[in-house]
Amino acid sequence: MKPAIETLNLFKLASGDEFSLQLYKFVGDKKGKKVYIQSNLHGSEIVGNAVISQLINFFSSLKKEQISGEIWLLPVCNPLGTNQRSHHFSSGRFNSYDGKDWNRIFWDYEKVCQNLEEFVNNNIKFDSLTIQENFLQQQKKAFSKQLEKINSYSSAPLFEQYRYQLQSLSMDANHVIDIHSSSNQCIDYLFCFPGQQEESAKYFQIDYGILMDTYDGDAFDEAFMKPWLALEKELENKGRNINLERESWTLELGSGMTMNSQSVNVGFNGIINYLVKKRILNLPNHSLISKEITLFARQDIQYYYAPTGGMIQNRLSLKNQAKAGEKLYEILSFNKQGKLPEIINICAEKDGFIFDISTNCSVNQGDYVLALCSPSLNKKD
Repeated sequence: MKPAIETLNLFKLASGDEFSLQLYKFVGDKKGKKVYIQSNLHGSEIVGNAVISQLINFFSSLKKEQISGEIWLLPVCNPLGTNQRSHHFSSGRFNSYDGKDWNRIFWDYEKVCQNLEEFVNNNIKFDSLTIQENFLQQQKKAFSKQLEKINSYSSAPLFEQYRYQLQSLSMDANHVIDIHSSSNQCIDYLFCFPGQQEESAKYFQIDYGILMDTYDGDAFDEAFMKPWLALEKELENKGRNINLERESWTLELGSGMTMNSQSVNVGFNGIINYLVKKRILNLPNHSLISKEITLFARQDIQYYYAPTGGMIQNRLSLKNQAKAGEKLYEILSFNKQGKLPEIINICAEKDGFIFDISTNCSVNQGDYVLALCSPSLNKKD
């Protein structure tokens, strides 16, 4: 089957040039759930574009009856960030107009929803699908005020106009997958919300995940999921336990500024396996895989910053285990005091494994060097 392809205007520059997005829609032969997948929200994090390209090719080889519902794919979802350069290097993590992180700008309905308890009282006797549809329509009504502001004479800043585009595409989805990479060098992992998603996480076939024990709703996955989690909790408080059939994921696939084939394969195979599990894809010859994943809390990650300026050398590599007191890296430290260069050893403060490392080995005092992870949560079977 061929996808329906839509080109969406994003914003116009002073020169008259315009940025746009291109959306690929695969719609099955019967109604079902909606999956929304995007990539490259941060400029240097390009691996997800290759994953989506492979997904487009794979879905194009299927028959309509092999897809239940619809799958929307949006590669290169932030052209402004993707095209940002400093010399040959790409960052694109922050909006150059206002300094905001592109993934900390999103509209969180829970923060403006004043009548959640009233909504639950009025809907608690309905079936699950009716409750979900009514809540979605209430959320969309509140969200429409964002467009009213954008279209007014006073309009809205760039980040509000941009987020409206992405959230208007994804708000009615059942499954949202936002594909990222580290801006540095990193292992493959995912972000997972507590509850039912801990079970679903196994089907992405990724070894590690961060359990979202704290979140503020400003990131893309959080802004999508947070209102539904709040609704689920309020229903539970009223004695009604309902699976709201919403899941939101951030896949962190390896390192920035690279197209690592192993990370691409991890992302592609994991998404296909997950969609089979969720019965979005009907692939009779697919062997469903459930892989053990180690989930850890955010506080299990300890970030190491350079205590002085210099050059990083003899640093442990990704996934290497370190014991408390063991050397993590050296700083070759220079001076302007008539002294010889000095080697400073930096040691681990606790046991753990190397989770993420900086790309640049030239550091000023206070620059980020690496992250050490010491999982405190039990492995999930």
